[in-house]
Amino acid sequence: MLMLTCPCCGVSAEETEFAPGGAAHLRRAGPGTPDDAFEAYMFQRDNPRGVHFERWRHAYGCGKWFLAARCTRTLRVLGTYSARTTEPPADLAAEPPVDLAADLRAPAAEAPA
Repeated sequence: MLMLTCPCCGVSAEETEFAPGGAAHLRRAGPGTPDDAFEAYMFQRDNPRGVHFERWRHAYGCGKWFLAARCTRTLRVLGTYSARTTEPPADLAAEPPVDLAADLRAPAAEAPA
């Protein structure tokens, strides 16, 4: 289970409290887009291995949209930031070192009481 922190209200919660919104920093196709460009926008997406930037909405909280950086190899959320940002923060864009053995040894997060 992913743990996300909403940068708008500061609440940290499991991913079930949030709604995913797809890839972040994506140029959306608008009206009048040629068919081949619209097809590329809709169906030809990257499937990155490593850091991926996503849009999330705090559905059961403040309701605001924000962006998150997540490593697809470890499923760790590296950080969250405002949806008004046009480029990812430099500290989140760097590829984190991956030690899968350490990830397996790490204790699971305790459930809130």
